[in-house]
Amino acid sequence: MSEKIRVAILDDHQTIIDGYRFRFGNSSRVEVVSAISYGAELQGTLEKYPTDVLLLDVNVPVSAENPNPYPILHIIPDLLQKYPNLAILVISMHADRGLIRAVMQAGASGYILKDDQATLRDLENVVASVFSGGIHLSRQANEALLKSGEVGREAPLAKRQLEVLSLCLSYPDSSTAELAKKMSISNSTVRNLLSGAYLKLGVRTRIAAIAKARQLGLISPESPTVPTPEK
Repeated sequence: MSEKIRVAILDDHQTIIDGYRFRFGNSSRVEVVSAISYGAELQGTLEKYPTDVLLLDVNVPVSAENPNPYPILHIIPDLLQKYPNLAILVISMHADRGLIRAVMQAGASGYILKDDQATLRDLENVVASVFSGGIHLSRQANEALLKSGEVGREAPLAKRQLEVLSLCLSYPDSSTAELAKKMSISNSTVRNLLSGAYLKLGVRTRIAAIAKARQLGLISPESPTVPTPEK
């Protein structure tokens, strides 16, 4: 028998994690190798537990000390560069078209909404599909992109602008130099990305840019109440 697909979970709701474990508990194809609640633990966990498919929530906190959302728009391309065979499947409550587009442009293999119970009941097959190189958007996520002719429309912010704002949200006290180090780019490039984002959003400060981007659903929105997955 071939080896099972190794799944890691990053979600800050234990009931959600328990639901995923229940779904895969008797699977002959999939096994959960790790489950964590804080983004800062992700890199070390992937190094310790080789993973084929990562189930990633949008609004997990960075750490117990830093409750700000983990910068997934930065970490997704970073992970895929380090682990080119990794498939990342985002499972979220947020149906914001801009956020779904940004996540997919960052390199995710799919986006599923947590209230899409039909897709979640078929999660084993979805995981197998993205592991084999497929792309999966749940029906609601796909409709969110298609609504009002959204597909093909130019995004209000460039991919790297969203990435730097995602980092600013996660690490609000970081200097330009510290952000540049995290993105492996120069200080001047970070400044140019931020200033360009300010112009597009019609704001003058980093705080205002983060607030406007969240309001538009372009980076991690405020967390809603999360239901427990059906077992």
